[in-house]
Amino acid sequence: MHASVRASRAAARNFAWFALVVLTASGCAQHRPVLYPNARYEAVGAAQAEADVNDCMRLADSFVGNRNPAVETAKSAGIGAAIGSAIGAAVGAIRGFAGRGAAIGAAGGGTGGLARGLLRSRSNDPVFQRYVHRCLGDRGYETIGWR
Repeated sequence: MHASVRASRAAARNFAWFALVVLTASGCAQHRPVLYPNARYEAVGAAQAEADVNDCMRLADSFVGNRNPAVETAKSAGIGAAIGSAIGAAVGAIRGFAGRGAAIGAAGGGTGGLARGLLRSRSNDPVFQRYVHRCLGDRGYETIGWR
């Protein structure tokens, strides 16, 4: 096996591991509302306020749903890899190395797509956020943003 083929396979394998780790981490992180410490918050305390946030988020998820950031990120990485592979194969074909070009293009395109997906998945669906904001407002809380 040529060294260039081994290098291409190693790059693809490393990208796959990197993508798996990042997708796992991004799927665990979910933005949550930040509450202003108004009279309602002070009266019930942090523990009850947190329970109310959890309840409103559960209600929002069951009523309007929420986008899954891990799935969206994976789609973006897959699309980037496919586009990169096609471009890499075309460029590689000019030099006589279509397979190697495709592998390199897929790794580069997949990495770019992964980065794009992570940046886009950093916030929840705006409809989900509005539902939670309204639910918490109905309970007397004031939200000041999401983190």
